[in-house]
Amino acid sequence: MLKKQVASFFQKAFGTKPMMVFSPGRLNIIGEHTDYNEGFVFPAAIDKGIFAAFGDSKNEKCVVHALDMDESYEFDLNHISPLENGGWKNYVLGVVQGILDAGKKVKPFYLVLRGDIPEGAGLSSSAALENAVVYGLNEIQQLGLTKTEMILISQKAEHEFVGVKCGIMDQFASMFGQKNKALLLDCRSISAKEFSIDLQDYQILLINTNVKHSLADSAYNNRREVCEKVAGLLRIKALRDATAAELFTVSDVLDEEEYQMALYVIEENQRVQQAGLAMQENDIPALGRLIYASHHGLQHQYKVSCEELDFLVDLAKGVPEIAGSRMMGGGFGGCTITIIKKNAVQDFKEKATLAYRNKFERDCSVYEVSLSEGTHLLAPG
Repeated sequence: MLKKQVASFFQKAFGTKPMMVFSPGRLNIIGEHTDYNEGFVFPAAIDKGIFAAFGDSKNEKCVVHALDMDESYEFDLNHISPLENGGWKNYVLGVVQGILDAGKKVKPFYLVLRGDIPEGAGLSSSAALENAVVYGLNEIQQLGLTKTEMILISQKAEHEFVGVKCGIMDQFASMFGQKNKALLLDCRSISAKEFSIDLQDYQILLINTNVKHSLADSAYNNRREVCEKVAGLLRIKALRDATAAELFTVSDVLDEEEYQMALYVIEENQRVQQAGLAMQENDIPALGRLIYASHHGLQHQYKVSCEELDFLVDLAKGVPEIAGSRMMGGGFGGCTITIIKKNAVQDFKEKATLAYRNKFERDCSVYEVSLSEGTHLLAPG
């Protein structure tokens, strides 16, 4: 068990028992690329995440072990800056700097990390890591940060130390998630309405393409720039405030690609609201239709899908027991999320795995996940 592995490593390395935290990854039922447009999203925390062990340092240095990477890193709290090609280290450093920037004093610490979120799957391992660090330090050093303050520190770390101008959804879902619930999150007010998820005889299936195309980060920032440009032309704060009719008034100064990107965001925000109504009415087929429509927009308007993702969604369309399927996350790889009848899961797993291998000469990975509690302390032992 990962918790025991992390605790045992910590005890051997540092000679004391640690304080333990679990910080989950997240899925997003619908609402992609709407969060940085101050719009609406529908995420939930999942039962895969990062286990983190914390303790006080016995000297002036902070020491971090990432067991997944088999790497260690030591740093001084007085000399923090982003590392070139720093990977996981920059998430840790960015969070620590964010806490210091918030006027809190951080004492040297020991930290051991290990997770079971598949890398590059679009399940927000980065937010889980950031939240694990800020939550754990807040607890062990009694910093007095609220959960909202913590997720803003996590987001700032991603912006300033990693260079991805992400919205707040990933950090929010990882921190505030609840067991068996999804969160209809308003990314402007950073407030959420909880929805108990009754999937009846359906369940959520994630299929990881096991690819991450190099376009991902640059394309993400490019899409954000387009959205900000259009909002500026419309003289509004963010595309969340736009209608399709208003967008049409500036269509003559946009190229077709920019117009479609902005239109996608407007339509996706509407789909998220409609998904809330479908969930309230336990109308899984209606939810599924919205999920398929979301993928169509991501593929053809926002253009952040890829051949592997489209192949899996097209495969799902041929299975009557599947209500809906779409790419999930930033795009250009990662996972699809599929709402499928429980009695069809095994057959579809086998069909998808074989078809994907035949098409791409590599394997996809299939995960059944359940909805989990957000970042929290773990009982010792």
